[in-house]
Amino acid sequence: MKRILITGAAGFLGSHLCDRFIKEGFKVIGMDNLITGDLKNIEHLFKSEDFEFYNHDVTKFVHVPGKLDYILHFASPASPIDYLKIPIQTLKVGSLGTHNLLGLAKEKNARILIASTSEVYGDPLVHPQTEDYYGNVNTIGPRGVYDEAKRFQESITMAYHTYHGVETRIVRIFNTYGPRMRLNDGRVVPAFIGQALRGEDLTIFGDGLQTRSFCYVDDQVEGIYRLLFSDYIYPVNIGNPDEITIKDFAEEIIKLTGTEQKVIYKDLPVNDPLQRQPDISRAKEVLGWEPVVDRAEGMKKTLEYFKGFSQEELQKSEHRDFLNN
Repeated sequence: MKRILITGAAGFLGSHLCDRFIKEGFKVIGMDNLITGDLKNIEHLFKSEDFEFYNHDVTKFVHVPGKLDYILHFASPASPIDYLKIPIQTLKVGSLGTHNLLGLAKEKNARILIASTSEVYGDPLVHPQTEDYYGNVNTIGPRGVYDEAKRFQESITMAYHTYHGVETRIVRIFNTYGPRMRLNDGRVVPAFIGQALRGEDLTIFGDGLQTRSFCYVDDQVEGIYRLLFSDYIYPVNIGNPDEITIKDFAEEIIKLTGTEQKVIYKDLPVNDPLQRQPDISRAKEVLGWEPVVDRAEGMKKTLEYFKGFSQEELQKSEHRDFLNN
C-alpha cells in the first residue's frame, strides 16, 4: 500500500483529505500540532489500521519512519482570526515547516503537494485571477503574515523542484466551505451561519459589494487529488468561479436558515480583498476538473452540519471580529 503524510490533518480541509485517501486505499499518516486543528475531525479514523496520527509541530524536525510515497502539506492557520492572533507561528509554518517537509520529501523520494492560497494574489488588480498574475500584496500589512508565508512557500517549493529534482505540486485554494469548519474561525460562511443560528444580525465589513467565490469541500478535495497525481508542476487554482457579493451572500444565508435578521455594516479591515474569483481554465485543461456542487446544495449540507451544535456551543463560538473571507 502507498503511504501518504498529511500535515494539518485535524483541520477542516486536512481531515477531509485524510478521509479521501483512506477511501482510496492509502496508508495515511496524519500530523497536526492542534493549534487550530481539532481531533474530533479525525477521531472516526482512529479505529482504522490504515491511519496513524502524530501530534507534532512541523516547524521542528519531521521524522517519519519507513517509506513514504506522498506528502500533502496543509499545516497552517488559514483563517484571519487565527493568523492575526498567531502571526509568528503562521510565518514559521510556511517557511520552516515547508523547508522541513521538502527535506523529508527529498530524503524519502516522495512527491509533495503544498497548499497555497488565493491570498497570494492579495487585493487583486486582475479579475478573475489567473495563475500568471503575480498579485498585489502588502508585505507589512496585517494580512502579510499569511500572504507572504504562502508566497515564500511557493518559492521554496519550486526551488526544491529545480535544484534537487523533488517532485512537487502547488495548489492555490480559493474560499472553501463545508462540514467541519469551526464556527469561530473567522471566515464568512461559519460566521454568517453562526450569527443566524444565534438569532443575531449578520455583520458585513465594508459596503458588502466585495465578492467571494465559494467552493464546496468535496469539489476542493477532488481537485487536489487530481493535481497530486498529475504531471503538472506549476500552481493551479482550485475554486468555484461562481462569484457573489458578500451582501447577496448574507441574504442567501438569511433565506436558507429561515431567520429574520437584519444585515449590519462595519468598517472594512485593512487590505481586505475587494474581489476574489478564480480563473480555473488551467484546472479544466490540465486536470479535467471543475466544481460540480452548486452553492445552494453545498450550503444546505453545511447548514445541517452546524445545526448539530448545541445552543451552548453556538454561544461559546460567538466572535464579532471576523473578516469577510
